[in-house]
Amino acid sequence: MNIEQLSKQWKDYELIDSGDFYKLERFGKYIAIRPEPKALWPKSMTDAEWRRMAHTEFKPGAGFGKAGKEDSGTWNILGKMQEQWPINYQSDVSELHFTLRLGLTSFKHVGVFPEQAPNWDFIYLNTRALVKKAVAESQPVPKVLNLFAYTGAASLAAAAAGANVTHLDSVKQVVSWARTNMELSRQKDIRWVVEDAMKFAQREARRGNTYQGLILDPPAYGHGPNGEKWKLDECLFELLNACASILAPKDSFMVLNLYSNGYSAVLADTIVRSAFKDKICSGSSLEAGELVLCDSFGKALPLSVFSRLKL
Repeated sequence: MNIEQLSKQWKDYELIDSGDFYKLERFGKYIAIRPEPKALWPKSMTDAEWRRMAHTEFKPGAGFGKAGKEDSGTWNILGKMQEQWPINYQSDVSELHFTLRLGLTSFKHVGVFPEQAPNWDFIYLNTRALVKKAVAESQPVPKVLNLFAYTGAASLAAAAAGANVTHLDSVKQVVSWARTNMELSRQKDIRWVVEDAMKFAQREARRGNTYQGLILDPPAYGHGPNGEKWKLDECLFELLNACASILAPKDSFMVLNLYSNGYSAVLADTIVRSAFKDKICSGSSLEAGELVLCDSFGKALPLSVFSRLKL
Protein backbone atom coordinates (compact mmCIF):
# COMPACT_ATOMS: atom_id res chain seq x y z
CA MET A 1 0.00 0.00 0.00
CA ASN A 2 1.27 3.48 -0.91
CA ILE A 3 1.00 6.46 1.40
CA GLU A 4 1.24 9.69 -0.55
CA GLN A 5 1.23 13.33 0.47
CA LEU A 6 1.50 16.62 -1.34
CA SER A 7 4.82 18.28 -1.89
CA LYS A 8 5.98 20.91 0.55
CA GLN A 9 6.88 22.97 -2.51
CA TRP A 10 3.20 23.89 -2.96
CA LYS A 11 3.40 27.35 -1.44
CA ASP A 12 -0.32 28.20 -1.48
CA TYR A 13 -1.45 25.44 0.90
CA GLU A 14 -0.32 24.37 4.37
CA LEU A 15 -1.80 22.16 7.10
CA ILE A 16 -0.52 24.07 10.11
CA ASP A 17 -1.95 21.93 12.92
CA SER A 18 -4.56 19.24 13.51
CA GLY A 19 -6.28 17.64 16.48
CA ASP A 20 -9.36 17.48 18.68
CA PHE A 21 -11.44 16.81 15.53
CA TYR A 22 -10.34 20.02 13.79
CA LYS A 23 -7.64 21.20 11.40
CA LEU A 24 -5.93 24.57 10.97
CA GLU A 25 -5.13 25.24 7.29
CA ARG A 26 -3.70 28.01 5.18
CA PHE A 27 -5.17 28.53 1.71
CA GLY A 28 -3.07 31.20 0.05
CA LYS A 29 -3.11 34.21 2.36
CA TYR A 30 -6.03 33.08 4.54
CA ILE A 31 -6.11 30.61 7.44
CA ALA A 32 -9.21 28.56 8.28
CA ILE A 33 -10.34 26.32 11.15
CA ARG A 34 -12.48 23.42 9.89
CA PRO A 35 -13.93 20.24 11.42
CA GLU A 36 -11.99 17.05 10.75
CA PRO A 37 -13.43 13.79 12.20
CA LYS A 38 -10.20 11.89 11.56
CA ALA A 39 -8.07 14.21 13.73
CA LEU A 40 -8.40 12.05 16.85
CA TRP A 41 -5.26 13.31 18.60
CA PRO A 42 -4.71 16.50 20.64
CA LYS A 43 -3.77 19.77 19.01
CA SER A 44 -0.11 20.75 19.17
CA MET A 45 -0.98 24.43 19.58
CA THR A 46 -3.42 26.01 21.99
CA ASP A 47 -6.95 27.10 21.09
CA ALA A 48 -5.88 30.69 21.64
CA GLU A 49 -3.00 30.32 19.19
CA TRP A 50 -5.34 28.84 16.58
CA ARG A 51 -7.81 31.68 16.90
CA ARG A 52 -5.09 34.34 16.79
CA MET A 53 -3.87 32.93 13.48
CA ALA A 54 -7.20 32.15 11.84
CA HIS A 55 -9.19 34.44 9.56
CA THR A 56 -12.30 32.25 9.72
CA GLU A 57 -13.75 29.29 11.60
CA PHE A 58 -16.49 26.90 10.47
CA LYS A 59 -19.24 26.28 13.02
CA PRO A 60 -21.13 23.04 12.30
CA GLY A 61 -24.89 22.88 12.48
CA ALA A 62 -26.72 20.38 14.68
CA GLY A 63 -26.11 16.83 13.52
CA PHE A 64 -23.08 17.73 11.42
CA GLY A 65 -21.12 14.61 10.47
CA LYS A 66 -23.75 12.16 11.73
CA ALA A 67 -24.18 8.98 9.66
CA GLY A 68 -21.52 10.17 7.25
CA LYS A 69 -23.53 13.19 6.18
CA GLU A 70 -22.64 16.85 6.34
CA ASP A 71 -25.32 19.26 7.47
CA SER A 72 -24.80 22.91 6.75
CA GLY A 73 -23.12 25.28 9.15
CA THR A 74 -21.84 28.84 9.28
CA TRP A 75 -18.48 30.59 9.06
CA ASN A 76 -17.39 32.86 11.90
CA ILE A 77 -15.11 35.54 10.43
CA LEU A 78 -12.21 36.20 12.81
CA GLY A 79 -10.08 38.48 10.67
CA LYS A 80 -10.34 40.62 7.56
CA MET A 81 -10.66 38.49 4.44
CA GLN A 82 -12.29 38.38 1.02
CA GLU A 83 -15.34 36.22 0.28
CA GLN A 84 -13.52 34.72 -2.71
CA TRP A 85 -9.81 34.52 -3.47
CA PRO A 86 -7.43 32.67 -5.84
CA ILE A 87 -4.70 30.17 -5.11
CA ASN A 88 -2.16 28.67 -7.50
CA TYR A 89 -1.08 25.05 -7.79
CA GLN A 90 2.46 24.42 -8.99
CA SER A 91 3.68 20.83 -9.12
CA ASP A 92 7.27 19.92 -8.35
CA VAL A 93 7.10 16.62 -10.27
CA SER A 94 5.79 18.00 -13.57
CA GLU A 95 5.01 21.22 -15.44
CA LEU A 96 1.45 21.19 -14.12
CA HIS A 97 0.12 24.47 -12.80
CA PHE A 98 -3.33 26.03 -12.57
CA THR A 99 -5.37 28.56 -10.62
CA LEU A 100 -8.40 27.88 -8.42
CA ARG A 101 -10.93 30.34 -7.08
CA LEU A 102 -11.78 29.53 -3.46
CA GLY A 103 -14.74 30.58 -1.33
CA LEU A 104 -16.53 29.70 1.89
CA THR A 105 -19.43 27.26 1.42
CA SER A 106 -22.13 26.18 3.87
CA PHE A 107 -20.72 22.62 3.99
CA LYS A 108 -17.26 23.59 5.33
CA HIS A 109 -15.61 23.20 1.92
CA VAL A 110 -13.66 25.99 0.24
CA GLY A 111 -13.40 24.65 -3.32
CA VAL A 112 -10.33 22.42 -3.21
CA PHE A 113 -9.22 19.14 -1.59
CA PRO A 114 -5.45 19.69 -1.25
CA GLU A 115 -4.61 16.06 -0.47
CA GLN A 116 -5.63 15.23 -4.06
CA ALA A 117 -2.45 16.80 -5.46
CA PRO A 118 -0.74 13.40 -6.03
CA ASN A 119 -3.76 12.33 -8.09
CA TRP A 120 -3.58 15.54 -10.14
CA ASP A 121 0.07 14.80 -10.92
CA PHE A 122 -0.74 11.18 -11.85
CA ILE A 123 -3.52 12.38 -14.18
CA TYR A 124 -1.31 15.00 -15.80
CA LEU A 125 1.70 12.74 -16.36
CA ASN A 126 -0.30 9.81 -17.72
CA THR A 127 -2.48 12.01 -19.92
CA ARG A 128 0.56 13.77 -21.31
CA ALA A 129 2.14 10.40 -22.17
CA LEU A 130 -1.05 9.32 -23.98
CA VAL A 131 -1.23 12.62 -25.87
CA LYS A 132 2.38 12.32 -27.02
CA LYS A 133 1.79 8.77 -28.23
CA ALA A 134 -1.39 9.79 -30.06
CA VAL A 135 0.41 12.63 -31.82
CA ALA A 136 3.31 10.38 -32.82
CA GLU A 137 0.90 7.79 -34.25
CA SER A 138 -1.45 10.36 -35.84
CA GLN A 139 -4.31 9.17 -33.62
CA PRO A 140 -7.17 11.26 -32.16
CA VAL A 141 -6.55 13.27 -29.01
CA PRO A 142 -7.20 11.08 -25.92
CA LYS A 143 -10.53 11.64 -24.16
CA VAL A 144 -10.74 11.95 -20.35
CA LEU A 145 -14.00 11.79 -18.37
CA ASN A 146 -14.08 13.30 -14.88
CA LEU A 147 -17.13 12.12 -12.89
CA PHE A 148 -18.21 13.87 -9.65
CA ALA A 149 -15.79 16.52 -10.87
CA TYR A 150 -16.55 19.28 -8.30
CA THR A 151 -14.60 22.49 -8.98
CA GLY A 152 -12.41 20.83 -11.56
CA ALA A 153 -8.79 20.54 -10.40
CA ALA A 154 -8.50 17.05 -11.93
CA SER A 155 -10.17 18.31 -15.12
CA LEU A 156 -7.60 21.11 -15.32
CA ALA A 157 -4.78 18.59 -14.88
CA ALA A 158 -6.03 16.49 -17.80
CA ALA A 159 -6.72 19.54 -19.98
CA ALA A 160 -3.28 20.99 -19.26
CA ALA A 161 -1.78 17.75 -20.62
CA GLY A 162 -3.69 18.19 -23.86
CA ALA A 163 -6.66 15.82 -23.47
CA ASN A 164 -10.21 16.26 -24.70
CA VAL A 165 -11.88 16.59 -21.28
CA THR A 166 -15.49 16.01 -20.23
CA HIS A 167 -16.27 17.43 -16.78
CA LEU A 168 -19.42 16.06 -15.13
CA ASP A 169 -21.11 17.06 -11.90
CA SER A 170 -24.75 16.96 -10.82
CA VAL A 171 -24.73 20.50 -9.38
CA LYS A 172 -25.00 23.31 -11.91
CA GLN A 173 -23.47 25.92 -9.60
CA VAL A 174 -20.41 23.74 -9.03
CA VAL A 175 -19.94 23.28 -12.78
CA SER A 176 -20.07 27.07 -13.15
CA TRP A 177 -17.40 27.32 -10.44
CA ALA A 178 -15.24 24.85 -12.38
CA ARG A 179 -15.67 26.91 -15.55
CA THR A 180 -14.37 29.95 -13.65
CA ASN A 181 -11.30 27.93 -12.62
CA MET A 182 -10.71 26.97 -16.25
CA GLU A 183 -10.81 30.62 -17.27
CA LEU A 184 -8.53 31.69 -14.42
CA SER A 185 -6.08 28.98 -15.52
CA ARG A 186 -6.19 30.26 -19.11
CA GLN A 187 -7.45 26.94 -20.41
CA LYS A 188 -10.34 26.29 -22.78
CA ASP A 189 -12.55 23.73 -24.53
CA ILE A 190 -13.50 21.57 -21.53
CA ARG A 191 -16.90 19.97 -22.14
CA TRP A 192 -19.35 20.68 -19.29
CA VAL A 193 -22.09 18.20 -18.34
CA VAL A 194 -24.67 18.59 -15.55
CA GLU A 195 -25.89 15.04 -15.13
CA ASP A 196 -26.18 12.04 -12.83
CA ALA A 197 -22.86 10.15 -13.05
CA MET A 198 -24.41 6.68 -13.11
CA LYS A 199 -26.88 7.54 -15.86
CA PHE A 200 -24.21 9.21 -17.97
CA ALA A 201 -21.74 6.31 -17.68
CA GLN A 202 -24.41 3.73 -18.50
CA ARG A 203 -25.61 5.77 -21.47
CA GLU A 204 -22.06 6.11 -22.80
CA ALA A 205 -21.64 2.32 -22.47
CA ARG A 206 -24.82 1.71 -24.50
CA ARG A 207 -23.55 4.09 -27.17
CA GLY A 208 -20.21 2.30 -27.36
CA ASN A 209 -18.23 5.40 -26.41
CA THR A 210 -14.85 4.91 -24.74
CA TYR A 211 -12.37 7.11 -22.88
CA GLN A 212 -8.63 6.86 -22.41
CA GLY A 213 -8.91 8.35 -18.93
CA LEU A 214 -11.54 8.01 -16.20
CA ILE A 215 -11.52 9.96 -12.93
CA LEU A 216 -13.97 9.08 -10.16
CA ASP A 217 -14.20 10.91 -6.84
CA PRO A 218 -17.69 9.95 -5.59
CA PRO A 219 -19.22 11.32 -2.37
CA ALA A 220 -20.65 9.09 0.35
CA TYR A 221 -24.11 10.55 -0.31
CA GLY A 222 -25.52 12.73 -3.05
CA HIS A 223 -28.30 13.55 -5.48
CA GLY A 224 -28.46 13.89 -9.23
CA PRO A 225 -29.94 16.96 -10.96
CA ASN A 226 -33.33 15.21 -11.21
CA GLY A 227 -33.39 13.90 -7.65
CA GLU A 228 -31.50 10.66 -8.33
CA LYS A 229 -30.20 9.22 -5.06
CA TRP A 230 -26.56 8.27 -4.67
CA LYS A 231 -25.30 6.16 -1.76
CA LEU A 232 -21.71 5.03 -2.14
CA ASP A 233 -22.08 1.63 -0.46
CA GLU A 234 -25.00 0.68 -2.69
CA CYS A 235 -23.96 2.22 -6.01
CA LEU A 236 -20.17 2.08 -6.29
CA PHE A 237 -19.75 -1.38 -7.81
CA GLU A 238 -22.53 -0.77 -10.33
CA LEU A 239 -20.88 2.49 -11.36
CA LEU A 240 -17.46 0.83 -11.70
CA ASN A 241 -19.00 -1.87 -13.88
CA ALA A 242 -20.35 0.83 -16.18
CA CYS A 243 -16.96 2.55 -16.19
CA ALA A 244 -15.22 -0.69 -17.08
CA SER A 245 -17.36 -0.74 -20.24
CA ILE A 246 -16.26 2.73 -21.33
CA LEU A 247 -12.53 2.57 -20.46
CA ALA A 248 -10.44 1.92 -23.57
CA PRO A 249 -8.87 -1.58 -23.40
CA LYS A 250 -5.31 -0.32 -23.79
CA ASP A 251 -3.34 2.90 -23.45
CA SER A 252 -5.74 4.12 -20.79
CA PHE A 253 -5.99 4.87 -17.05
CA MET A 254 -8.54 5.12 -14.24
CA VAL A 255 -8.31 6.96 -10.91
CA LEU A 256 -10.73 6.15 -8.08
CA ASN A 257 -10.74 8.22 -4.90
CA LEU A 258 -12.87 7.37 -1.85
CA TYR A 259 -13.50 9.54 1.21
CA SER A 260 -15.81 7.28 3.23
CA ASN A 261 -14.47 6.74 6.76
CA GLY A 262 -15.16 3.01 6.61
CA TYR A 263 -13.23 2.36 3.40
CA SER A 264 -9.64 1.14 3.12
CA ALA A 265 -7.05 0.94 0.36
CA VAL A 266 -7.51 -2.82 0.34
CA LEU A 267 -11.22 -2.35 -0.33
CA ALA A 268 -10.49 0.10 -3.16
CA ASP A 269 -8.02 -2.34 -4.69
CA THR A 270 -10.40 -5.30 -4.45
CA ILE A 271 -13.44 -3.55 -5.89
CA VAL A 272 -11.44 -2.19 -8.84
CA ARG A 273 -9.95 -5.63 -9.53
CA SER A 274 -13.46 -7.09 -9.49
CA ALA A 275 -15.07 -4.48 -11.72
CA PHE A 276 -12.22 -4.30 -14.26
CA LYS A 277 -11.25 -7.99 -14.20
CA ASP A 278 -11.90 -8.48 -17.91
CA LYS A 279 -9.51 -5.67 -18.82
CA ILE A 280 -6.67 -6.18 -16.35
CA CYS A 281 -3.89 -8.23 -17.92
CA SER A 282 -0.22 -8.98 -17.39
CA GLY A 283 0.79 -5.62 -18.79
CA SER A 284 -1.55 -3.64 -16.55
CA SER A 285 -0.54 -1.64 -13.50
CA LEU A 286 -2.75 -1.32 -10.43
CA GLU A 287 -1.81 0.50 -7.25
CA ALA A 288 -3.75 1.46 -4.14
CA GLY A 289 -3.01 3.57 -1.10
CA GLU A 290 -3.90 6.50 1.13
CA LEU A 291 -3.65 10.22 0.59
CA VAL A 292 -2.54 12.07 3.71
CA LEU A 293 -1.67 15.57 4.83
CA CYS A 294 1.11 16.14 7.35
CA ASP A 295 0.86 19.14 9.65
CA SER A 296 3.82 21.26 10.66
CA PHE A 297 4.26 19.16 13.81
CA GLY A 298 4.65 15.90 11.86
CA LYS A 299 1.21 14.44 12.51
CA ALA A 300 -0.07 12.55 9.46
CA LEU A 301 -3.78 13.03 8.77
CA PRO A 302 -5.29 10.31 6.50
CA LEU A 303 -8.05 11.74 4.34
CA SER A 304 -8.86 9.39 1.46
CA VAL A 305 -7.98 6.11 -0.21
CA PHE A 306 -7.27 5.63 -3.90
CA SER A 307 -6.86 3.01 -6.59
CA ARG A 308 -5.11 3.80 -9.87
CA LEU A 309 -5.28 1.51 -12.87
CA LYS A 310 -3.17 1.73 -16.06
CA LEU A 311 -3.90 -0.48 -19.06
